[in-house]
Amino acid sequence: MNLSRLDLTSLRLALACARTGSLTAAAQDMHLAAAAASRRLKELENTVGSALFERHARGLRVTAAGEVLVRHGLALLQHLERLSHEVTDLREGHTRHVRLCTSTAALNQFLPPLLAGFAQSHPEIRVDLEEQVTTSVVSALREGRCDLGIFVEGPAADDLMPQVFAHDELVLVLPRTHALARHRKPISFDDALDQDLIGMNAGAALLQSLQWAAEQRGLPLRVRMQVRSFDAVCHLVAAGLGISVLPRAAVEPLAQAMGLTCRALTNDWARRRLLLAAGAGRQEDEAVRVLMAYLAHASRRTAIAASSASSARRERSPNAKARAQQ
Repeated sequence: MNLSRLDLTSLRLALACARTGSLTAAAQDMHLAAAAASRRLKELENTVGSALFERHARGLRVTAAGEVLVRHGLALLQHLERLSHEVTDLREGHTRHVRLCTSTAALNQFLPPLLAGFAQSHPEIRVDLEEQVTTSVVSALREGRCDLGIFVEGPAADDLMPQVFAHDELVLVLPRTHALARHRKPISFDDALDQDLIGMNAGAALLQSLQWAAEQRGLPLRVRMQVRSFDAVCHLVAAGLGISVLPRAAVEPLAQAMGLTCRALTNDWARRRLLLAAGAGRQEDEAVRVLMAYLAHASRRTAIAASSASSARRERSPNAKARAQQ
């Protein structure tokens, strides 16, 4: 394959063909005449040295070589787009971009206000945020595909020298009419193993914890549906399709809005640590160090404030007042 002959217009055309399944539609999207688009596609196939599409009466079907081109072509265009943004930002005064990969747990519970504060105090550094499951965050850190990562403790990561970023607590999420919702005391997840579960996608640390807990009991985990977001999980639970386990801080506002109940779990694994680490070879980068130090310090302040607020709520509760009067 002669990469020197590869041009971006033809690459974008091939991606449009794969997306639409039609050369005519792809040509229209690219503002090309049909004849010119056909010629470009043939030249691209000659450059690659393999057919990218199978032609049939209803349009185009991507070949194995075409799938490879689409996968790498999308990545290439994304990198070029990032290059364009970073050069533009340099002209506008942003001196650095820091790529931050984070698990859903950290994004939903902690990061938005921290990143907003960082943007105000360090306008010269732009944070490029990407949400991934925990295993993907750790892989991205090792492979240098991100500068910083936040993930749930679990996967082997000692080589990354992570530090504690935050703590969270997992709770059982139920419809208010569910039999388990009548329990006022914390519940063991063992008591919920006979229930249909709405889970997160494969690779999520939360799902791995639940699978491990089921294996310890020698029982199957009855995962009925898997989705990517906490919000989607709650909608499915509210529809009566199953129960779930989610981080308390992230789910309580959703639960209140959707008429759901949260119950604490007695299991040790329900108390988790979220870790912060720099990517391979990124520890000495000044912008990475600045963001890492900010997140670590801000998360400690947030944890202290949350602990104080929790203590104040307990002191104001009727039970606490009754105990104080005894």
